[in-house]
Amino acid sequence: MKKLLIFFFLFFVISNDFFAQSKPYVILVSFDGFRWDYVNRNITPNLDSVKKNGVSALSLRPTFPSKTFPNHLAIITGMYNDHHGIISNRFTNPFTHESYRLGDTVSVRESKWYLGEPFWETAKRQGIITASYFWPGSEMRNKNRRPTYYKKYVHTTPYLDRINGAIEWLKLPQKKRPHFITLYFHDTDTYGHAFGPNSPEINTSIKRLDKLVGYLTSQLSKINLLDSTNIIFVSDHGMTEISLNKIINIEEILKGYNYKMEDGGPFVLIRPAKKNLENIYTKLKENEKHYKVYLKKDLPKFFHYSENPFIPSIILVADIGWSLVNNKILKLMRKHVKHGNHGYDNNYIDMHGIFIAEGPQFKKGYKTGTLWNVDIYPLLCKIFNIEPRANIDGKLERIEFILKEK
Repeated sequence: MKKLLIFFFLFFVISNDFFAQSKPYVILVSFDGFRWDYVNRNITPNLDSVKKNGVSALSLRPTFPSKTFPNHLAIITGMYNDHHGIISNRFTNPFTHESYRLGDTVSVRESKWYLGEPFWETAKRQGIITASYFWPGSEMRNKNRRPTYYKKYVHTTPYLDRINGAIEWLKLPQKKRPHFITLYFHDTDTYGHAFGPNSPEINTSIKRLDKLVGYLTSQLSKINLLDSTNIIFVSDHGMTEISLNKIINIEEILKGYNYKMEDGGPFVLIRPAKKNLENIYTKLKENEKHYKVYLKKDLPKFFHYSENPFIPSIILVADIGWSLVNNKILKLMRKHVKHGNHGYDNNYIDMHGIFIAEGPQFKKGYKTGTLWNVDIYPLLCKIFNIEPRANIDGKLERIEFILKEK
């Protein structure tokens, strides 16, 4: 009897270790604002190597608006922005008057804003250990909704520290080691805004991120996990040239009207007092030049941006390169966003990002057309062989062909 118990104990331990080892490894890396064509400038040898040995898409189509937080949540939940709840980088709940804002450590950690289920939550519920060295939504206070391991976002954290942190997680014992990790780097977004997507400064930024690709792969190689790890490089959106000469001042157009304006630049949300709705819409329509004005109910279906109660009744979308402002936003733009911006119609190719992946689950040397970022969530579920949420917008059939056939 004693020998039989020892046998079952050893079998349990060995089988658990085998199960842990047999799970795939995936590192999802976000290069914020890395436009689809930055890899075509002959300055990204490490990403070129990943493309040669893996899968590369012509571009990655973001959701509308093509902003940072909404698209990171679209990638990780497989849902359009009006469904996962993060409708912009900053917005207001009109019923409680609470605000969500990028950079506000209080609001971004409140789980009530996040209506979609991030992949780490789906995976964690199904026995996968997960980790995040930064990703919007990963800091939720509800421990059941955040990754197993996570870091609170500190913008100044050195890039190598982020990679080294992920490597340290991968050095943990099998039973504690994460199999899904996210990494985030803001560099090309920062330099794209400040100097524009065609500047020498952005090329330096591209080279800097490409060196990180080489460092990540070299560190994985040192711990003997490179060949067994799937690395996916994505970006949340692209970037386009703007000019402070291409300005539409909404505050001047709507002088004397009662309304609230949210966001600005490529798109604007207008929340009018009910009695002013028709008059404000008419006034904006009369001045409709270099932008389009829509009532929420009439917004084109391809935007997938009308099924959320926090989205106000009037939406303005600027023509590419033009900026919708009030006096406060104009002042901020002159200081911080001088030459590049994003958030425009997500069908503009300038708004598209990258999708480049390499690893044991991906085809080798495979090039494809544009992929949709909402399809990444079901792709991750397929790689890990776990059940996705039923209410997602992403479609596995639009992306699973990039995986190796079993």
